[in-house]
Amino acid sequence: MASHMRLVLHFLLLFIFAVQEVRLVCVEVASDTEAIIGRVMKLTCSYCMKREEIPAETKVDWFFTGEDKRKVLIYQYDREPQEPKDVEMYWKGRLTWNGSKDLQDVSISILNVTLKDSGTYECEVSRFFEFDSYKHSTTKKTTINLRVKMKASEDTAALYSEIMMYVLLVFLTFWLLMEMIYCYRKISKSEEQMQDTATDYLAIPSENKENPDPAVTE
Repeated sequence: MASHMRLVLHFLLLFIFAVQEVRLVCVEVASDTEAIIGRVMKLTCSYCMKREEIPAETKVDWFFTGEDKRKVLIYQYDREPQEPKDVEMYWKGRLTWNGSKDLQDVSISILNVTLKDSGTYECEVSRFFEFDSYKHSTTKKTTINLRVKMKASEDTAALYSEIMMYVLLVFLTFWLLMEMIYCYRKISKSEEQMQDTATDYLAIPSENKENPDPAVTE
């Protein structure tokens, strides 16, 4: 039983380690482009680090271009997430930081979406690397064309993908459970065989243990 528990714990530790490793991977995904009135809308923007061993300073600027074709700064990250000092009154208190601590995800969210939020959003990420002899900077821009709707539209592909994800999760969980049961039975059978062998050996008289072959005794 102790061997079985050690094996189960070993499997669980491996599973947890694998999940953590997956979470550490940075994946650049496209943002949703449809928002619903009155809801919260996340504008996804990511910039994965190619050289994590080199420290970098990150600056993020979010811009919005509406029907009037004016490009205005609505949010930024400069050592900390903040509203620009001269941000328009319309955007005050309506944007929140939704990024990660390592600044590979620099997304923001719009609170209480309105029809006026339809337009083009631009995420500009600047990284400043400092080497021993010189400094280097890189910039990445991500454009999101957002359309605000009265109600959500049915996305068959997204629904199918979500169903398949849950089916796969159930299958993997069931497979892990079956593997654990198989290992448990195998270990239990081995322990039973060892116990039977030990019991049979103890049942043999001591003189037969010393001379197990009758021909040798004669």
